[in-house]
Amino acid sequence: MGRTRSQRWMLAAWLGLAMLGLTGCTSLSDYVHNGFKVGPNYCTPSAPVADQWIDQADIHVADDQSLSRWWTVFQDPTLDRLIVTSYRQNLSLREAGFRILQARAILGVAKGEVFPQTQNAAGGYQRMAKSQTMPGLSTPFYDQWSFGFNLSWELDFWGRFRRAVAAASDRLDASVADYDQVLVTLLGDVASNYVQIRTTQERLRYLRQNVTILELVLKWTKRREKVGFRTIPLDVHQTESNLEQTISGISQLEMDLRIAENRLCVLMGVPPTNLRETLGEDYIPTAPATLAIGIPGDLLRRRPDVRRAERLAAAQSEAIGIATSDLYPAFSINGTLGWQSMDFSDLLGSQSLNGSVGPTFQWKLLNYGRIINNVRYQEARFQELVTDYQQTVLQAAREAEDGLVTFLQAQRRTQHLTKSVTSASAAVRDMFLPTELGQPGFDFNRFALIEQNRITQQDLLAQSRGQIAQGLILVYRALGGGWEIRQEEPTPEATPWPDRSPSVVPEGTEELQRLRNLLEPPSTNVPTPDEPVAPRPKPAN
Repeated sequence: MGRTRSQRWMLAAWLGLAMLGLTGCTSLSDYVHNGFKVGPNYCTPSAPVADQWIDQADIHVADDQSLSRWWTVFQDPTLDRLIVTSYRQNLSLREAGFRILQARAILGVAKGEVFPQTQNAAGGYQRMAKSQTMPGLSTPFYDQWSFGFNLSWELDFWGRFRRAVAAASDRLDASVADYDQVLVTLLGDVASNYVQIRTTQERLRYLRQNVTILELVLKWTKRREKVGFRTIPLDVHQTESNLEQTISGISQLEMDLRIAENRLCVLMGVPPTNLRETLGEDYIPTAPATLAIGIPGDLLRRRPDVRRAERLAAAQSEAIGIATSDLYPAFSINGTLGWQSMDFSDLLGSQSLNGSVGPTFQWKLLNYGRIINNVRYQEARFQELVTDYQQTVLQAAREAEDGLVTFLQAQRRTQHLTKSVTSASAAVRDMFLPTELGQPGFDFNRFALIEQNRITQQDLLAQSRGQIAQGLILVYRALGGGWEIRQEEPTPEATPWPDRSPSVVPEGTEELQRLRNLLEPPSTNVPTPDEPVAPRPKPAN
């Protein structure tokens, strides 16, 4: 007794399910539990995270967390304006934005593979001739018109295409996280270079003050004889040596300052230019006394590079299932529909119709272990990315701890250096007292040591003040702060410096316009380019 069509399809389905047991890779229960897909389903891997920070009990550490605009804690309008300009014009950030568009397009391609993979329409016309010795035609010349469709649809019986869609979606999420990481790095680099510029300016101010003092001492040394004091060449030579050494330090700092300005120009997406007039002279940004850092577990959701590593591992997990599906037969439905006629007027008639439809399958047998080894490769690659994710979490915690200890210890170091500079300056004033009173006994050797010590202590104090701000920046960068500004609406007040960079984003497409909207600056209350910035008060020593 023959079987009906529905019975034959049911038998084929049961035979397909039985193949799961024959291959020995995915059991029937796992296949059903995984949503009718072979291969493992992804679960977020565990990562080592501490319960609290090492310096959690310090009075300068707070639990309240607000990191979306962390640079505003410095209350520096110039820094705010640099942030806005770099966010709008930085080219590395635009590159990351275009990678998002690429990942989005690849996701669209993967979704299209779920539907019939091949759909073609074809047509043609031929003028043909047939041998007159063959019967059947009244004339050796005739026309042939043809028009038709063909379709091939590989059914996603084992979840191959659905897993490819999930993998592409995970990689899209990873590209967004990569964009956020580039943004976090950009904000940190802008603030860090700005602090370095202000720190170098502070060190230059100290050196120039000491050059003025040494020049005055050199003049006094050369004129001592005129006022009745005995002068020896050693005093003059030692003073000249100290003066030239101090001046040479100015040249080194001027070089460091120019290099930092060039780096800042690149971050803003403009050619290296002289920023002296734009930035002006100002003091090192003053960091707040307390630091809001939250808990270590926040790194898993805040750090873009951690989220990116986790999403890449998720995408690789889907690749295991895709490779596993090659162990099973691929079921397809193929069909054709067409018309052929010798006369164009009869082409679409019912008698010119021809076509076919039916299922097929392909099974990669005798693959000599290639498929199994490919599955093993994908599994090993997955374990590698899981390990990379865990390592990224550890690295994030280390960077946060490094920034935290730098911020806290630099404050204590600055307090001691401030007292040291105050005492060294008082010692220099005391050394001048006998000369100012017209008394002999001015000891040039002792003065040289005291002055050199003051120069050193002042330079260390400026670097320590800058280190406080750098430590704060390092903490906020390590916590993944700042990427949220891409989710905010721009406002007219957020006017950056003029854009001197060439236009690198082509116009005319909807997707690129969306990207430009994504790269718009955040809403920040900063002065316009033509609005003068009021000088900030000098921080107390």
